[in-house]
Amino acid sequence: MKEWVQKQVGYTLMKHIMEEQRHYPKATGDFSGLFSSIVTASKIIHREVNKAGLVDILGSTDQINVQGEVVKKLDEYANHVLFNVLDHTGFLAGMASEENADIIPIPKRFPKGKYVIVFDPLDGSSNIDANVSIGTIFGIYKKISPAEDAVEEDFLQKGRELIAAGYIVYGSSTILVFTAGQGVNGFTLDPSVGEFILSHPNIKMPEKGRIYSANEGNYNKWEDNVKAYIDYLKEVDPASGRPYKTRYIGSLVADFHRNLLYGGIFLYPKDKKSGKGKLRLLYEANPLGFIAEQAGGLATDGAQNVLDLLPESLHQRIPLFIGSKQDMETLAGFLER
Repeated sequence: MKEWVQKQVGYTLMKHIMEEQRHYPKATGDFSGLFSSIVTASKIIHREVNKAGLVDILGSTDQINVQGEVVKKLDEYANHVLFNVLDHTGFLAGMASEENADIIPIPKRFPKGKYVIVFDPLDGSSNIDANVSIGTIFGIYKKISPAEDAVEEDFLQKGRELIAAGYIVYGSSTILVFTAGQGVNGFTLDPSVGEFILSHPNIKMPEKGRIYSANEGNYNKWEDNVKAYIDYLKEVDPASGRPYKTRYIGSLVADFHRNLLYGGIFLYPKDKKSGKGKLRLLYEANPLGFIAEQAGGLATDGAQNVLDLLPESLHQRIPLFIGSKQDMETLAGFLER
């Protein structure tokens, strides 16, 4: 234990980023600079989340976002923070947020960069007033269009084209988990020094879990094969580890984080009548799917790997199944029926 502690002292998130940068001799430092700005934004959001209830930032704004949802004050605040921290860095050519209908351009007075970023500024915001864990999800792509300013083409890339993805959970502690395609690491914010310190090195999702996360209030809206899978998880079979435990927070980033560490599966199936899913491909499924795969897990829309889907629009919604490899393989057997 003492040796582990000694190894982590002073091993900050930015030290990790700089060490990773050394593996790429042609690196310009732009990615490191961009990531440093994301870290700054997360600290500002963390500070405000921790003051919720003490300042006038709880409740809704009475506005409706592009998703047709009531905008919470903290939603709006987090969105503004990310924009204001990232817009002038010179690392980005544009941004896309779950809260904005269109691409967020970089103001003309600022330089443009070679990356674009997508983000859900505050996932799980419907739980804010109840003090339930919430989080920020983000994904970074290289700009592919020739124009100086980002266009839709730059954002409508497959998840496999992500160069980095991560999330921040604002809970009993604030933790940032991310991957740049070389494994997954978690860093916990130490408020006493204001730095993210390595706390979860080389995260590997257990190949099989004993937890399933689903909103079973929607059970009757699901297709029969999904119902059969949930019923299967509830059956008593000590030899295979069933029944599974149900754990559902209703905050995707928090549910995913728990299953990433403990193993298990998260499900948000499509509605059998409408045939539509609810979760956002760009802002939620792709970044978390990228992280899951880097940790040994898997994410699908029920038919194919989400990272292989070519987005059709900025706010495309899909069903999402994400979790431990063996649990996902068992699920696939049911969905193929």
